[in-house]
Amino acid sequence: MKEKQEDLSNLDSQSSKKREIDLNTLFPGKDYDLNRLFPEEETKKLLYELRRNKRDIERFIKSLQIEEE
Repeated sequence: MKEKQEDLSNLDSQSSKKREIDLNTLFPGKDYDLNRLFPEEETKKLLYELRRNKRDIERFIKSLQIEEE
């Protein structure tokens, strides 16, 4: 049972490494290193969610404009 838990924790740590958020690719065109400016993983996740929510809101507004026409 302990071996399974250890395997799962190893898997979680490996998958979290793969899911590291690169702010420089998320917000291109900046002259400074955003990853160095925001090193905390929680801040990176917050900015990623913010970007995703903005995109969803823009899609929603665009769909409303299409329906009005």
